[in-house]
Amino acid sequence: MLNKTRQQKIGVVSSNEMQKTIVVTVDRRIMHPLYKKVTRKSKRFLVHDERGECQPGDRVRIEETRPLSRRKRWRVVQVISKAVQVGRVAEESA
Repeated sequence: MLNKTRQQKIGVVSSNEMQKTIVVTVDRRIMHPLYKKVTRKSKRFLVHDERGECQPGDRVRIEETRPLSRRKRWRVVQVISKAVQVGRVAEESA
């Protein structure tokens, strides 16, 4: 049996409107082969979040897994950093 490691990516949660599913946007920078200009490309992934702990703005590490639904093939491995909730902090301090 082949022992391949699963692909991992780091991205930002852009939506958590679904149950146990989040949308993660992964940005990458590529250089144009001829003109050498660096541009940003982004891709959105549907990711399984079993515990429902991720909020929009969180940085997360995701990993490939078996197909969980029609478009969901990734799962959350780790929440790297939580989003800063500016509005909520202002309400609590007032």
